[in-house]
Amino acid sequence: MLRSGQFYGSGEWLGREGSEDDFVERWTTLMEWSLNNAPGAVSESFLLVRSTEDPRRFLSLGAWENQDAREAWLQMPRMQEFFSQCRELCEEVESHQYTLAVSPGR
Repeated sequence: MLRSGQFYGSGEWLGREGSEDDFVERWTTLMEWSLNNAPGAVSESFLLVRSTEDPRRFLSLGAWENQDAREAWLQMPRMQEFFSQCRELCEEVESHQYTLAVSPGR
């Protein structure tokens, strides 16, 4: 359930030319592992979107119960291994933190 103040982590990824499909596979592996092994990861909240203007550019987003849960996940050795495997396919990676301001619904 979405709530005001929900904590999110995001990533902006610029893949190396020709490695985009491999990146998507590695990111998926990382997120599947995280949802199964990282306490505080909000189920079904992780997504990766691809730019229609530059197919090498991706944006990832995932919800966490709180900032401490995400920080603990960042320290997990297996997460760091998976992240490094994603990172090696990219020219640039930026990470950001957000909280939910609003989520209008019907």
